[in-house]
Amino acid sequence: MSIDWQAFQLTIELAVVVSAILLVAGLPLAYWIAFSRWRWKFLVEALVALPIVLPPTVLGFYVLVALGSQSPLGRWWQSLTGHTLAFTFTGLVIGSILYSLPFAVQPFAASFSSVDRKLLAASATLGASPLRTFFRVILPLSTPGLVTGIALAFAHTMGEFGVVLMVGGNIPGVTRTVSISVYDQVQASNYRSANAMAVLLLIFSFTVLTVVYALNRQTLHQKSWPLSPLK
Repeated sequence: MSIDWQAFQLTIELAVVVSAILLVAGLPLAYWIAFSRWRWKFLVEALVALPIVLPPTVLGFYVLVALGSQSPLGRWWQSLTGHTLAFTFTGLVIGSILYSLPFAVQPFAASFSSVDRKLLAASATLGASPLRTFFRVILPLSTPGLVTGIALAFAHTMGEFGVVLMVGGNIPGVTRTVSISVYDQVQASNYRSANAMAVLLLIFSFTVLTVVYALNRQTLHQKSWPLSPLK
């Protein structure tokens, strides 16, 4: 029985990079979804949610085509680096960002939407700019949603299979993640090793979710504390 620690390290690196990028890119997108009054906003919301219902292999196929040597992006990247984006860690990051996008953006947007508009109006009345209001009012009140979104994106990236296989293939140390390694062990009838890695991933995912729920509960308790009567 053996555990592919290299695959675990690569998977954690991938999840960290994807989560960080989704935090930076997902916040403005979620803000726009939460506060935009554009008539056709629902089209953007549907596009963001599409990876939830789209089969991972379908999404992975189109990402693979978009990153391939025949696409404009693929040709530009190849002229710049000498190789295509497909079957590289960078390509894996791009595919994972698209696949985990709704798991970060939707909790962000829902949390932003729940902020009391009266507080935003009061902030504007006091002369605060929209950017200052965002960082001083909206973000602090949206902490549970932000924590949930990042944790879901991280955990979802840790366990993805179809997109990883289509876009990254199975290159040890480059694109082989835990899910791919488990699949390989099952294909080789090495069930003890597959079980060991699966259990480790299960424990890790459970730990992440437990921490998220604990942090959110603590945050909600702290927010409600000032409203409690003084003793």
